[in-house]
This record gives sequence, C-alpha cells and structure tokens, in this order.
Amino acid sequence: MALSQHNLGTVVAFEFMRTIKKKGFVVATLAIPVVLVFVFALIFASNSRTEASADAQKNLELSFTYTDASGILPPQMAQAAGGKSTGDPDTALAAVKDGTSESYFAYPKDPAAEPVKVYGADMGVFENGKYEAVAKQLLTAAAQAQVNNPQLTAALAGGVAFESETFKDGKASGGVGSVIPPMLFLIVFYISMILLSNQMLNSTLEEKENRVTEMILTTLNPTTLITGKIISLFAVGLVQMLVFLAPIAAGYPFLRDSLALPDPDLSTLVFEPVPLIVGALLLLGGFSLFTGVLVAIGAIMPTAKEAGTIFGPLMAAMFIPFYAHSLIISLPKSLIVQVFTYFPLTSPVTAMLRNGFGTLSTVEAAIVIAELFIVGLLIVRLAVHLFRYGSIEYGKKLSIAGTFRRKKLAAKCRTISTQP
Repeated sequence: MALSQHNLGTVVAFEFMRTIKKKGFVVATLAIPVVLVFVFALIFASNSRTEASADAQKNLELSFTYTDASGILPPQMAQAAGGKSTGDPDTALAAVKDGTSESYFAYPKDPAAEPVKVYGADMGVFENGKYEAVAKQLLTAAAQAQVNNPQLTAALAGGVAFESETFKDGKASGGVGSVIPPMLFLIVFYISMILLSNQMLNSTLEEKENRVTEMILTTLNPTTLITGKIISLFAVGLVQMLVFLAPIAAGYPFLRDSLALPDPDLSTLVFEPVPLIVGALLLLGGFSLFTGVLVAIGAIMPTAKEAGTIFGPLMAAMFIPFYAHSLIISLPKSLIVQVFTYFPLTSPVTAMLRNGFGTLSTVEAAIVIAELFIVGLLIVRLAVHLFRYGSIEYGKKLSIAGTFRRKKLAAKCRTISTQP
C-alpha cells in the first residue's frame, strides 16, 4: 500500500512538472494574460482619448434652425438651446446642404404619428448622433414643461423605478441573485474542459507514440498511472485558471473606472447551500466522466491524429445543451431536456443549467450525480483495462473486445500455471 501511494505521488509530480515545463504550455498559458493586458491597455488609451474628446465637446454649442408645426416648443427654450426659428423649410434645408448652417430640425404637426426630420452636416459616424439627441432632448423638455406635473412626467418618460419580489414555498426567492452562484460551477466546468481536454487526450497517447508504454508498465500499476495522470491534470488546470484570472483580479480595482467595467453588487447574491453543493458535485462528476472518456480514447487510438476524429464530436456533445439553453430553462420537463439530463455526455451541462435556474429537483439531482460518478468510475476502470492490455499496440486502433479476450486468455494461462 505504501509503495502504491509512493508511486502515485511520483506519477502526479512527474506528470505535473512535465506538463508545466513544456514551452508550448508556458506559451499557451501566458498568451491569454498577455493579450488581456494588451487589450486593457488599448481600451484604457481609447477611453482616455474619448474622455478628452467629450470634455472638449462640452464647450461646443450646437446651432440649428427649426420649424415647429406642432407648437410644442417654447421659443425661449429653443433659443436657449441654440435654435433659431424659420418659416422657410426649403431654405433651411438648402443651408445645411451647402454648409452654411449646421443643422435643421423639422417638427411635424403630430410628433406621435409623424417622425421628426433631423438634418445636419456630416461630422462622422460617431458625431452625427448629436443632432438627433439634441432634437429629442428639446422635444422632451418642452413636453415636460407643458405637463407641469413631476409625477406624470416621470411616468411618461420612463423614470419610474420598479422593485419586484417573488416567493417560493412561502419564502422570498433570491431571483437572479440566487442563479449566479450555482452557474459559476458551469463556467468552471467549461473552462477546465476547454483548457485540459487536449491534455487529457494526449496523456496516454504520448507514451504510445513514444513507444515507452511497456517500460512504464513494468514498474507501475496501470491504475496508479491513470489515477496519477488524472490528479496531475486537475492540478495543471488549477494553475492555468489562476494564471488567467490573475491579471483580471489584479487590474480590476485600479482600472474598473477607466475601462468602464461593471461594478457588481455582491450583496444581491444569494448563496443557497443545496444548489451550491449540487453544483459542486455535478462539476466533479462531469469532470471525472469526461476525463475517463478522453483517457480511454487515448488508450484506444494509436495516434493523436486518429483520436481527433472522436475528440471533435465528443466536445460537441458537451456544448449541445448550451445551444439549447432556452429550451432547458423554459421547458425542463420536455422529452428532449429529460434526455439531455440523463444522457452521460450531455448530463453535466444540462443538470448544472437546471440547477442554477432551480428546475432540477432533489431526486433528479441525486440520480444525475450518482450516474456521473458511477459511469465515470466505470469508464476510468475501462481506461485502465485498455491501457493495461492494449496500450502496446502502436500501429492500429485498439479493439476493446480483443482486450477482454486477451484478459480471459491471460487468466486462463495463470490458472493452468498454478495447477499441479
């Protein structure tokens, strides 16, 4: 037992250090943080120039001519905004076209039924919006002045705030705040699979392609080897996620305002124990399942190129529930959602989505979690079996049935050899 534990630690340390010392791993791991820092720098510089431009434009006044067939605009208000009334629309429009006038607004008799015509000198895509903004603001201010009722004005302008509260089982439900924490497990699952899936696939292929499998199996138990590889992959994934999140965590407090990053109110989050526990178990179960499947594929296929023909559809199966998320959220009891919930390759994502939105019952959660761990354990055992009995077949795809026949034959030979 002590020797097995020592071998497991040796495998984990060796696989972990071998992976993180590779130049490709270092480049791939550091590339995203470097790109993020570069993008943040560009956004910061762009925002600085935008703010400077906006400050410069604050001192500029927009001059315009206007016609008001509705009679809504008070002349004093329009004049204060830089407007000048005209009775000749054609002349006003011609002045804008020949550049002698900056802009012209034509307010119709019934603004509710007819559009307000806005004409202006072309100042570029981002600058041209100021004409419509000024025309709309002037009309809104005139309407509010005529209503002369702050409460009614707020209702008409959409300035009334609403607060909603829902209840479940006699208690106030958390709303969106209760959805976010469990959904973090789904994000972690996707990130870990995207980052580690290729390494999971190559964890057993690499030894086969290097023709060193038989030497490894003379000193290590296959179970110890596969278990050590899986643990090392999980550790490598943690390192990658920490490296990716480091620049964001370090820069967020200092660059939040400059980069216009959101300032989430963490007080609205609701951390309910049951969904969090279920989400954590689904994450671990899904990770073990896909790890076992990818390691088993690596044990079957002779080369990474041939393994890619199965790797693509397998990863697609993991993303299928994401594209059907609206159906999963709105119709959790439908047949297709039930199939996605219990089919092993789509089960982790579907169950985590339903768990986050509160449509996964306790019974369903228990069944899915048990299924993931049981199927994952069986597939890991299958991967160990394939690696033990078929990993030295370098030139062709491994026959699963052939490995079981070989196992029976080996058992029979051992029985004969022990007979007197």
